[in-house]
Amino acid sequence: MESQRNILLIGLLFVSFLLWQQWQTDNAPQPVVAQTQSSVAASTVADAHSSDVPDADSALPEVITASKELITVTTDQLEIKIDPIGGDIVYSALLSHKLELDGDDPFVLLEQTNDIYYIAQSGLIGRDGIDSSTTGRAHFDSTARDYDLAAGQDTLNVPLTYVAANGVTYTKLFTFYRGKYNVDVDYKINNTSSAQLQVQMYGQIKHSIKKSESSMMMPTYRGGAFSTADTRYEKYSFDDMADKNLDKATLGGWAAMLQHYFVSAWVPPATDKNIIFSSVSAGGLANIGFRGALYDIAPGSEQNIRAQFYVGPKDQEALSAISDSLNLVVDYGFLWWIAVPIYKLLMFFQSLVTNWGIAIILITLTVRGMLYPLTKAQYTSMAKMRNLQPKLAEMKERLGDDRQKMGQAMMELYKKEKVNPMGGCLPILLQMPIFIALYWVLLESVELRHAPFMLWITDLSVQDPYYVMPILMGISMFVMQKMQPMAPTMDPMQVKMMQWMPVIFTVFFLWFPAGLVLYWLVGNLVAITQQKIIYAGLEKKGLK
Repeated sequence: MESQRNILLIGLLFVSFLLWQQWQTDNAPQPVVAQTQSSVAASTVADAHSSDVPDADSALPEVITASKELITVTTDQLEIKIDPIGGDIVYSALLSHKLELDGDDPFVLLEQTNDIYYIAQSGLIGRDGIDSSTTGRAHFDSTARDYDLAAGQDTLNVPLTYVAANGVTYTKLFTFYRGKYNVDVDYKINNTSSAQLQVQMYGQIKHSIKKSESSMMMPTYRGGAFSTADTRYEKYSFDDMADKNLDKATLGGWAAMLQHYFVSAWVPPATDKNIIFSSVSAGGLANIGFRGALYDIAPGSEQNIRAQFYVGPKDQEALSAISDSLNLVVDYGFLWWIAVPIYKLLMFFQSLVTNWGIAIILITLTVRGMLYPLTKAQYTSMAKMRNLQPKLAEMKERLGDDRQKMGQAMMELYKKEKVNPMGGCLPILLQMPIFIALYWVLLESVELRHAPFMLWITDLSVQDPYYVMPILMGISMFVMQKMQPMAPTMDPMQVKMMQWMPVIFTVFFLWFPAGLVLYWLVGNLVAITQQKIIYAGLEKKGLK
């Protein structure tokens, strides 16, 4: 029947969509760098870290600095380590997000290990800057090596001080907030000299070039992204950085490094004229960041220069509070206009039931309920088509293998009986973008990471560990197939494909996130119920 062809259509469309995405990931040219990742890691262990300090005009030469004593800052959400050489953030652990579902270790985002080099730098450059590719980085002093956000304390200030040779005092102040992942980074400059100073703040994120670990079923992105006044959100991958240095002047803007569920980002003041830049260093490190506005500081005056740094989960509400476009790092693709309301509805249901699995079930019931009029029209069309099967069978026997005459005769019969052979396709075509949009919502929403449902489903963001739901989904497809007998006019090869569809779908869904399989399974069960109700009504009208 037509519905069988629809199932084949939606399956082929979705698998083609996933294959296309993975082809884009796998066939992108890999960047060529002077050193391999392992050599970068070895250099990191030996020399602590390498600093590409951006010159005021663009160049990014490499300088080696090292520090053995790091400053540790602990809040309710973050454990941060700051290198007093340069005042760079070289480590960040997200205390509310565990590395493993059943483990105690926090998820670490910024770090320097044998496998990855990922830090956030900031400094002052320009004519009187204290960070230079030739003279090195500023060496800050701190009154303590450990700072903790105390109970009842909402903010925590971590001041680092540096006194230049001309007597000018530079204070690099980090401000942390309870319940937040963003950090204010302020440079307070007290110009006690007799000359006017000119400085420019920069912030950049350095990341060892890493090949994507995505798969066809989980096509996640790791790489850069940026925003300007003209472009609210654009990815800029490691390949892009190797091909061409980013250099965009803008009012405001931001620069970020993305990975599945998590993001780090520099956000300069929205009212400043900034340069968003990127590069790949000789050591094989990708850099993306900003150079801020030039500040002239008169003798005897003080100047404060600020930027914000975010290091945490892709929490849309928290990201939107920093910049009205930073939440776009939660990338729903070209169907974002469907995904955004789905996400909001999912969050609403979760606030009511406090269980993400039940929220997904409620989303499924809502979508199926909205499509019920089209579903009824679909099954009505199928019932009319079923009533025509004896005439179609007789026509096939009379015309044999003459496909042209058979096609013409079928169209005349459809027109005479007022039957639309495509009447069963519209609900499927509408469900397909909804399904893909929900797929991206479940894939991108950090709220579902490690979110339990019930029984053995302890994490809806990963595959069912025992493959129970994919098998149940396959069984539900088999039941739906049995409720809709094959049309005698179908090609034998097509019939065989239809018979194998439940098995094929089951195999594909073995690796899908459990939340997505739950949506499909519940959708099938609702469809079976709707089908029985609709067919019962049609039987009373003599259409079945």
